[in-house]
Amino acid sequence: MRFGTDGVRGRANTELTPAFALNLGRAAAQVLGADLAVVGGDSRVSTPMLEAAFVAGLASEGVEVRRLGVAPTPMVAFEASRHGAMGAVVSASHNAYHDNGIKLFAVGGTKLGDDVEARVEAALAVLDGPSGEPAPIHGRTDPTAYIDHVVGALGGRELAGLRVVVDVANGAASHVAADVFQRTGAQVVVINAHPNGTNINAGCGATDPSALQAVVTAERAHVGIALDGDADRLIAIDERGDIVDGDHIMAICANDMHRRGVLRDDTVVVTVMTNLGFRLAMEAAGIHVVETAVGDRYVLEALGVGGYSLGGEQSGHVIFTEHATTGDGMLTAVTLLDIVQRSGRPLSVLATESMTQLPQVLVNVPVTERRPDVAEVMADEIAAAAAPLGATGRILVRPSGTEPLVRVMVEAPTEELARSTADALAATVRATLGSG
Repeated sequence: MRFGTDGVRGRANTELTPAFALNLGRAAAQVLGADLAVVGGDSRVSTPMLEAAFVAGLASEGVEVRRLGVAPTPMVAFEASRHGAMGAVVSASHNAYHDNGIKLFAVGGTKLGDDVEARVEAALAVLDGPSGEPAPIHGRTDPTAYIDHVVGALGGRELAGLRVVVDVANGAASHVAADVFQRTGAQVVVINAHPNGTNINAGCGATDPSALQAVVTAERAHVGIALDGDADRLIAIDERGDIVDGDHIMAICANDMHRRGVLRDDTVVVTVMTNLGFRLAMEAAGIHVVETAVGDRYVLEALGVGGYSLGGEQSGHVIFTEHATTGDGMLTAVTLLDIVQRSGRPLSVLATESMTQLPQVLVNVPVTERRPDVAEVMADEIAAAAAPLGATGRILVRPSGTEPLVRVMVEAPTEELARSTADALAATVRATLGSG
């Protein structure tokens, strides 16, 4: 087990075992140097087991622990920032229930850099028996402070008159989302808020918003919000039932912040997966774009280095550095709803005017083993496939950071050309690397 783009992740009780979680807790305690840790998790059946083991590892190394219970990732980061603690989340985010993961926050609630993750991995390899006095473990924390924090992003404004449907994916936000959105003054319908340990992300949430789309149109809602299992990202649904992805959400927010003079250095940070249409729209609006590798921690790193205020991913991780140390689906939703309210315009119009999305096709190719060097191994094949696209398209081939997959992304002037190019290149990946 090694760190990927978002912590350590694998099949629960097979790859990610309680024994490993115990040792990861010990190694994290040794490397991060915290006196206090806040720990939460999502609603998977394996989460209490793994959380108990991880927390035991922390306490055995003298780190006092406050357990948050079922809690969204951004709530854990918020509590870590508020208490000057390290943080940990037991969650596999958007993966199916049989997977799980552990992601860590440094003291203060920030994501770990590659160098710190490498030190944790090194500590794992040389663990001896614990020594010294164990630290106490405390019970659950009231979410009120976090709810106040999210609603506080409105600056005292209310969302009265907006009808909103929120799909919480039977995940970590199941117990807090209704309180958050009701506090804004909006009329709220919450769906998929009955976790049973195995239904997280199952046909619902950000990975499958089809049910939400139907409810939005049936309820004649202004906006639908689909969170993922740990609620650090979202996909929006406009009043017509159409999907508004992370690129469009960032474009809407960037344009609004730019007009209000609060977009620091008129810059937004995105990953290489962000649609070319976003870049063209930002250029036309006079907004500079900084590009990073895939993963919200790389976006966070670039935001910190540049002192910028907005960044995110096409998948719906959006980060507002004025308010949070990580992506927060509910905070992003409240911000987006505020723009809809202040503008007096439907989300569909805001999305259409913010950018024109070029056709983009993503093919996930299962492989027998993770290949971080796939782009180098297939450089000639990628170059040959990209040549017919010219300046109006691009190709990205990269390994998944969380699963044994190679992701093939193609943008082109037409859907047909993007699809045929992606399918042909995916076939080449299978032939070259072997299909998992």
